[in-house]
Amino acid sequence: MPMKLEKRLSNEEIKARLVFVVAVTLSFVLVVSVLAMIYGVLFVVQPVEASELDQEMVSILTYVLSTLAGALVGLVAGNGLKNPPKEQTDAE
Repeated sequence: MPMKLEKRLSNEEIKARLVFVVAVTLSFVLVVSVLAMIYGVLFVVQPVEASELDQEMVSILTYVLSTLAGALVGLVAGNGLKNPPKEQTDAE
């Protein structure tokens, strides 16, 4: 039984898929982190004054989430600006 060869992906298609996977992963991590923080604020019993350790944890998470959001925006915006679609030439 002869094997049917599939069409190979171009470099642009491979790059687009890679950017998509990275963007989805970063988005997932960002959403889960934000939901965990919201859950912690809304549904976990908190003392009247936060301890120093809790304050440091929140400040570290803030920096991490800002970095993730910036990376996601940079990834999406940078790839949209770098590679404009190639013009198709009509061979008539």
